[in-house]
Amino acid sequence: MDKRRSKQVSFDAMVKFFMRQYNVPTKKDVNNLIAKIDRLEKLIKSTARPAKRGRVSREVSGKGKALPGRSSVTASDIVLNIIKTYRNGAGFAQIQAKTGFGEKKLRNIIFRLNQTNKIKRKNRGIYIVS
Repeated sequence: MDKRRSKQVSFDAMVKFFMRQYNVPTKKDVNNLIAKIDRLEKLIKSTARPAKRGRVSREVSGKGKALPGRSSVTASDIVLNIIKTYRNGAGFAQIQAKTGFGEKKLRNIIFRLNQTNKIKRKNRGIYIVS
């Protein structure tokens, strides 16, 4: 009888075989994915524009000149100027139609103008300049 010796399989070879067979990611694969995600995040941050919040104000450069593309007119100023054009008072719907602002934004602006005593409430929904 002929006895054959079987070939010894190393433990490392067996582990590599199972990792390939079952698509288990290696440390190198995970590090490559992390590097790709970092590059994508940097790309997104560099191309995304920051959201404008709050008041749009004039930013002044070192020489006292306004920077291009910036406006000194605030949303409150726009609403106040519209209310000034109506002698008998402007209604909420009229102001909203002229400005195009959303209902919540307009209510907040009117509340703020009322708190600073720039406008008065003549009747419910009717506003006049103080």
